[in-house]
Amino acid sequence: MKPIIAWTLLGLLTPAAALAQSTVVIPDVVELSGPGAVSGTNWRDGVVLAIDEINAKGGILGRKIETSHIDTQSNPGVSRAQIQKVLDQQPYVVLGPIYSGSVKVNMLLTQAAGVPQIVGAEAAEITQMGNPFVFRTAFGQQISIPKLANYIRDGLKAKQVAVIWVNNDFGKGGRDAFLREMGSRGVKVVADISTEQGQVDFAADVAKLKQATVDAVFVYTNEEESARFLLEARRQNVKAPLIGETTLLSQKVIELGGAAANGVRGHVGLSTDAPVPAVREFSEKFKKRFNYIADHNGIKGYTAVYAIKYVTEKIGKFDSALFAKTLHGLTITPEQEPGILMETTWDGAGDIDRISFLAEVEDGKQKIVEILPKLGK
Repeated sequence: MKPIIAWTLLGLLTPAAALAQSTVVIPDVVELSGPGAVSGTNWRDGVVLAIDEINAKGGILGRKIETSHIDTQSNPGVSRAQIQKVLDQQPYVVLGPIYSGSVKVNMLLTQAAGVPQIVGAEAAEITQMGNPFVFRTAFGQQISIPKLANYIRDGLKAKQVAVIWVNNDFGKGGRDAFLREMGSRGVKVVADISTEQGQVDFAADVAKLKQATVDAVFVYTNEEESARFLLEARRQNVKAPLIGETTLLSQKVIELGGAAANGVRGHVGLSTDAPVPAVREFSEKFKKRFNYIADHNGIKGYTAVYAIKYVTEKIGKFDSALFAKTLHGLTITPEQEPGILMETTWDGAGDIDRISFLAEVEDGKQKIVEILPKLGK
């Protein structure tokens, strides 16, 4: 109860008195149970690592970061209630969630309160709704899927493909973008298979997939479901290349899928295997601290906190509205803020731009095979 009391008292102070306090409140509302627990735990631990580093060096503008990690249970309704609770405590910035369906319903609350929200969600529509307070930590589907589509057309020379996707906001957004991008490139989608969030048995879906003649299969599901699908696809001896986005090639999918993950290819927005020294250093620190290898969500949580630090120090005060205004159109380089890891730009809608990668899983490890430049270069 102590953090709640502290936050409540902070909210009752005048602005001048609040600025004189020794902490700044940045709550983290994220998936710590339910289907999104793998993603949320990585994100949370990235946030913890960054906050501990920053606080050890004196905090932001002399104020230590005070946070609390609040579970959405991977449920949009719960996430909305949790966001409302943290807004009652007058936070400076809100971190999370990751699930697109949750962000869609709770970002309206942070927008109404004028509080910036830095999220891990990828559904394209999140930054297409005119909300000036929402910012991504990873590519939206409208950026990542076209990069992947080019690889399928040009790298694989595919003419006919299948898509298997999870029936939630994340999956539907990716599926819709994929169909659109394939159509514009003259590639025919001959199998369109929907699966459920938290699904355990993929035997029927893989059997349906095998009935189609395809040059590649695009897999767009969450981490645990992706691993289960890969295991079943290997069991039924699916021959077509299995192609995905960052999630399919993530560390957790590789761990859960084992040998079934070998050969998976795709576009990766973030990876601890990236040939970037700062990212490798982060990965080593993360593993030493938490005793497991971070996935892309760990990087997202870590860099989100350092973005807050940089922008706040740039504007020289804790002003939520000015923070949001400043982050739009801003580029942060590792020279300016080492914790950002890679040069990163946010556009006027809150979408992110930075280098990304084509990768393949070999011998249980993600291997980067090509670096793709920022779209703005």
